[in-house]
Amino acid sequence: MIASAPASSANLGPGFDTLALALERYIEVEIEPASHLIVRSEGEGAGLSDNATHLAAKVAVDVAGHDRLAITVRSEIPVARGMGSSAALAVAAAAAAGSPDPLGVAARIDGHPDNAAASVVGGLTSACIIKGSVRVVRLPLDERLEFVVMIPERTLPTKSARQALPEQIGREDAIFNLGRMGMLLAGLADHRFLAKEATQDRLHQNYRIPLFPEAPDLLAALEAGGALAACWSGAGPSLLAICEPGTSEKVRLAAQAALEEMKVPGTAIAVKADHRGLVVGESARRLH
Repeated sequence: MIASAPASSANLGPGFDTLALALERYIEVEIEPASHLIVRSEGEGAGLSDNATHLAAKVAVDVAGHDRLAITVRSEIPVARGMGSSAALAVAAAAAAGSPDPLGVAARIDGHPDNAAASVVGGLTSACIIKGSVRVVRLPLDERLEFVVMIPERTLPTKSARQALPEQIGREDAIFNLGRMGMLLAGLADHRFLAKEATQDRLHQNYRIPLFPEAPDLLAALEAGGALAACWSGAGPSLLAICEPGTSEKVRLAAQAALEEMKVPGTAIAVKADHRGLVVGESARRLH
């Protein structure tokens, strides 16, 4: 069985641990019967752990109940960059192994229901846990929107990014985020209403700046380059620019120039939202 799932950008500023957007970069997992466990990987993350410790192997063995599997992973999603690579991998592996609930499996094993939700459903999603189960709502998304992802070469593991966050937040900060989240959802549904302030946040982005000190200036460069709004992508270090129709290439060039000017090795890519989510079967996507 073969399955593919898209990358995702979670949080989107004020939507911490709730919102996620599926993007057109993919992980594909193919699983076949074998006499013993075989793990092969190609593309992003190739060769990092081609054994039983690979996340795809953990998920597939959990679903299948045995390890007599040959698993091939093909990925174009950078690892530990805030683009939901592990969630997409868990979703695709669960589906390829035959799970009837890839979202539940991915959320349980990988621990990121927001990213997993976007990878399963596609588009713009909101996810939460209700009575132990992941509940997902697909939200309106203006299909004319374009996106640019600024991807530094450095990694930022989610665990490290989590450790930078405070245990408690104040009421004013919670209200601030709720207000910005309303603005953001309106702007993502219709780009004409998207203001740059919509991606402001007081729950996670500022606390993570010590882990990526160049982030504020790079976000400012995205907005100066023409983005409607910009934010951290997931836990970072990738940054996401939300662009009006026909401007993503202009913003991408500005993003690449900013990386070079600030001497931050990395690349900027223009990408569209994925609207299909998880695809299972022979007609899996052709990777870029």
